[in-house]
Amino acid sequence: MTRSQKFGAMMLTLLAWTVIAPASAQQVPLQDKPFAEHKVVLQLSDGDAKKQALVLSVANNLLKAYDPDKVAIEVVAFGPGIDLLLAGNDRRKQVESLIAQGVRFDICLNTVDTIERETGKRPEFIPAATPVQVGVGQILSLAENGYTVVRP
Repeated sequence: MTRSQKFGAMMLTLLAWTVIAPASAQQVPLQDKPFAEHKVVLQLSDGDAKKQALVLSVANNLLKAYDPDKVAIEVVAFGPGIDLLLAGNDRRKQVESLIAQGVRFDICLNTVDTIERETGKRPEFIPAATPVQVGVGQILSLAENGYTVVRP
């Protein structure tokens, strides 16, 4: 095999991988707030309603304290924390209001898949939530990209 054939095969493999890789799951921060001076990721791994309310309150307070264009807020929900992002959650309107103000809510697909395996039914989450394959991996990626990790 010649050098150009090897290169072509490698490029074809790379192209195939990008097509096969799940388009719905991201592990990198979105660059939708290029002028953000503050970047915060809020970890939500608890199913407790009070802790979930606290996460929403912290996100809301950050939006009030800083110009919404100057602060990037990402809530990453995994484990029992995904309850906040389920379609039937009582706080859905609060979540959607924060999303409308630029807060991003990530939902861990590993958790969703585990629930589906255990119950036989895939949980329905709000469409505005951003699916990520590994919630903790998303937090790590954000931290590596300058986000401050906060666990209210």
